[in-house]
Amino acid sequence: MGLTGKLVAAIEFKAGGDVFHELFRHKPHHVSTTSPGKVQGCDLHEGEFGHVGSIICWKYTHDGKEKIAKQLIQTINEEKKLIEFKMLEGDLMEEYKTFLITLHIETKDGIDLVTWTLEYEMLNDDVGHPISLLSFIIDLTKDIETHHINKP
Repeated sequence: MGLTGKLVAAIEFKAGGDVFHELFRHKPHHVSTTSPGKVQGCDLHEGEFGHVGSIICWKYTHDGKEKIAKQLIQTINEEKKLIEFKMLEGDLMEEYKTFLITLHIETKDGIDLVTWTLEYEMLNDDVGHPISLLSFIIDLTKDIETHHINKP
């Protein structure tokens, strides 16, 4: 009981929500350019970037350790600027039975918000909630914002 969880963070994004959505939809392999200390690469394993059913594999550094995350692009909703990444393999799957990351961009009162939702089921009671991963994702979002604001 109590092995499922959901964490949500909404971050103001001053570089434009469309920029953020396009980066994760069509050019996730460019994320490493915007935050090389956190993300070292994103490789396409199946399909095409920006298409449902495609499989991508992230190489990233979290909590001082090199990690990987193999994900299926499960949903793309252009109108809502929403992308769902279903975890298939990787370090997170050592602790979680299921893990879904949803990225959603919305504009409220002229402010673009990047909303990340982590939905997961832990393998057992000894597994903690992925709060440090959510913090990592928030910091990554801010790195991407800084990169795009400082771009000539």
